[in-house]
Amino acid sequence: MSKTNKRSFKSAASTFFKVMKYLKRYRFHFILSLIFTAISVGLTLYVPILIGDAIDLAVGKGNVDMGAILDILLKVAIAVVATALLQWLINVLNNRMVYGIVRNVRHEAFVKIQSLPISFVDSHRSGDIVSRLIADSDQFSDGLLMGFTQFFGGIMTILGTLVFMFIISPVVTLIVVFVTPLSLFVAAFIAKKTYSMFKLQSEIRSEQTALIDEMISDHKTVVAFGYEQEAQASFDEINTRLGKASLKAIFFSSLTNPCTRFVNSIVYAAVALTGALICIGTGGLSIGVGRLSSFLSYATQYTKPFNEISGVITELQNALACADRVFELIEAPAETPDAPDCELEGEATVEFCNVSFSYTPEQSLIENFSFTAKQGQHIAIVGPTGCGKTTLINLLMRFYDVREGEIRLSGKDIREIPREKLRDVYGMVLQDTWICDGTIRENIAFGAPEATDEQIIEAAKAAHAHSFIKKLPHGYDTLIGEGGGNLSQGQKQLLCIARIMLTDPEILILDEATSSIDTRTEIRIQKAFKKLMAGRTAFVVAHRLSTIKESDVILVMRDGNIIEQGTHEELLAQKNFYYKLYNSQFPDVD
Repeated sequence: MSKTNKRSFKSAASTFFKVMKYLKRYRFHFILSLIFTAISVGLTLYVPILIGDAIDLAVGKGNVDMGAILDILLKVAIAVVATALLQWLINVLNNRMVYGIVRNVRHEAFVKIQSLPISFVDSHRSGDIVSRLIADSDQFSDGLLMGFTQFFGGIMTILGTLVFMFIISPVVTLIVVFVTPLSLFVAAFIAKKTYSMFKLQSEIRSEQTALIDEMISDHKTVVAFGYEQEAQASFDEINTRLGKASLKAIFFSSLTNPCTRFVNSIVYAAVALTGALICIGTGGLSIGVGRLSSFLSYATQYTKPFNEISGVITELQNALACADRVFELIEAPAETPDAPDCELEGEATVEFCNVSFSYTPEQSLIENFSFTAKQGQHIAIVGPTGCGKTTLINLLMRFYDVREGEIRLSGKDIREIPREKLRDVYGMVLQDTWICDGTIRENIAFGAPEATDEQIIEAAKAAHAHSFIKKLPHGYDTLIGEGGGNLSQGQKQLLCIARIMLTDPEILILDEATSSIDTRTEIRIQKAFKKLMAGRTAFVVAHRLSTIKESDVILVMRDGNIIEQGTHEELLAQKNFYYKLYNSQFPDVD
């Protein structure tokens, strides 16, 4: 076996045992399903005995005992009806188990997403994560259901038929057992080959999902830049690879059934020939033709599960490959554990103490950064793109942890403060708006679901969103779809501003919060922000320098370092980098 196949086999086995751990919650269903399966198999195997007896009575010498034959046929009918009822109960139990397990796996995966570090989400395409949670989970449930439905019943049928055949004729049974390993070898050989193929198929499918997600979410940009043909070409390329991978996986997996059927046909032929010779030559089959008929029926029932199990193994390979990707998400390293709860006392001061940070080890960004923002100060952060402005916000919110140094809030290292408590202190408005699928009211109250209607309306008025909301068909109860529906970018940003005004935070973080708003509304919003920021510490990231003239301190960043700091007037007087930056926006400045 090649190293790749060995790794694939170990991975499949490991994933299988992980799935079995989820079965513990449904052990009652599982045990009951096994019991019903055993009874169903027993009844199914009992029917050939009854039919054999009926045949012997029909072809026996002398008068035919119709009463005895009718009694046997009644028993056959009862066995068939009971088997059908048991099969229905088995399917109900198996469905409850499978969909319960998949529901728990999905729940655990979604819970894990909430605890994953931002770095994980930033480094994985959203379509890939969605594909693991939805498509891979669906494939996993389909294969698992087939496994529970057919695998255990097939195993019991094989064992049961061996017992019945051995009772009828040990010699012929030994012939059957001798040929059987060939069928198992063929199925196992193909199964080991197909696991890695199904995993590749699942990975390419997630790549396709990610591309579709990007193209739909950014459809306006795609159309605006005439990128339709390139998008189609990218999709066709991935689709072609998916088609080839799927064809290869299905082709190899489809070999299992015909190969095992060929072996099973050999088994049946050997049983029929040997049994007939014994029956004719020595009378080894104690009751003649009826028992031979029963034996042939058992031979058919014995080989049938091998065909079913070979199909199950194919589906299980696909299911385990998909489950492996889901478990990769569940087992991904979570955020560092939260610190115990603590009390924040004193003024809401923020201190950066020799902070160093980079997203990747080989590319430094912020080095030995130190600064103190006192209670009530308004701190503006300016600088060219990529200088580290937004990174500072990410560190403040603890979306990322510093590599060296520490950030203190009210004298405490923020790593010693529970994340939820830390983020309750901040109110953040970003340049990128986020609107969820729901009503205007629900979107504004996203951070404060217990807020009253009066508080929501007051926040909307403060954000100058009330006037356009009242013009909507159903006012605050207007439903807006994912991403904001037909609202303009400016209207969506006003809703985000109203949302933060409702939470009434201790510290404000405004990252280009008014970038999508017209100048007249921006002036009004700035007045609202000024009122909101009174007495609060505020960090304002801005590209339009006209909006931060009245800030207490302006930090000028370049290449991750503060190169200048002071008030607007002080920095202009120095005629250094800030002066040039401001002059580039207002060329009439002396």
